[in-house]
Order: sequence, then C-alpha cells, then structure tokens
Amino acid sequence: MHSLSIRRVSRTAAALALAGVVSALLTGCAFCGTKSEACSSTSASARAEAARTLASLDDQWSAAAATRDVQRVGAFYADDAVAYPPGEPLTRGRAAAQRVWGNYFADPSFQISWKSDHAEVAASGDLGFTSGPYRATYKGPDGAVVNEQGKFLCVWRKQADGTWKATHDMWNADAR
Repeated sequence: MHSLSIRRVSRTAAALALAGVVSALLTGCAFCGTKSEACSSTSASARAEAARTLASLDDQWSAAAATRDVQRVGAFYADDAVAYPPGEPLTRGRAAAQRVWGNYFADPSFQISWKSDHAEVAASGDLGFTSGPYRATYKGPDGAVVNEQGKFLCVWRKQADGTWKATHDMWNADAR
C-alpha cells in the first residue's frame, strides 16, 4: 500500500486550489448566472440546520469506514464526485473513489476515523463543506505500522432528492 502522505508542495497547491473553490462556491450569488437572475437565499437557521446535517453525515461516513464496507463508504459520494487521495492522482466518479477505498481496505491493518470540526452551507442552501482532523493506521512500505494524523476538506452538494452527497473529497497527512 502506498503511504497516505504526499509531498508538501503538492499538498499545499492542492489545498489552496480546493480552498479557493470552496470559498468561491460559498460566496452565494457569485455563480448565479446572469446579472438579472435573482439569487435564492436560504435563511441562517436553515443553513445552520443543513450544516449540522453535513456534520452528522460525516460522522456516519466515518462509522461506515470503520466497517471497511467499500459500497457503504462509496454511497456518500455523488456520481460525479472527485476524490483527491494523498500521494495519488485525483479520481473522478463514485466508482473510482470506491476503488481508492478498496485499496486502503485491502490492507488488514488499515483503520481510519475522522470528525468534522467545522461545517458550513452556502447562502444558496445547495452547497456546503465539512472539515476537520482524521487519524489513520496502516502498514508503511517497510512493513512498520504508521499512525497518521491529518486533515480533510469535503465539499457537499444537495441532490435533487434533497440528500447531500460528497462532490470533492480531499485529505492529507500532517508533517511528522
């Protein structure tokens, strides 16, 4: 199994790029279309409730990862999701993200858990993000057990059926 760590330059560039996307998406009307088109705005209380929903979904996703069930983990991704696994090329689509997780789960020593410490929803009410720390344990290339700490950032999009799915999922290890 490849180490979950990535090079500092790649990690910084990827994090800055995704942070820019999240920032732009959460500015609300920046992506409404024509100037004459009115932006819908979701109330602060509805956005706060949606943010709690996203944090709860992240808890459920982490619990699913603990079961090592790749189908259950993959169900949190949108069909067109993009995953940014550390030290690997980005993947496009739910099936590709599931393959990444399947590779992780192929290592019997692999364990991961995470907890959102921040969740926010855009004024439009259809985009949001979660972020926080994660912990992973796995065997490194030399066979030694690695205890890794890192952080994640996940962009969520509300689906037509009202459910939320992960559309951009990025995680990377802290420096050791």
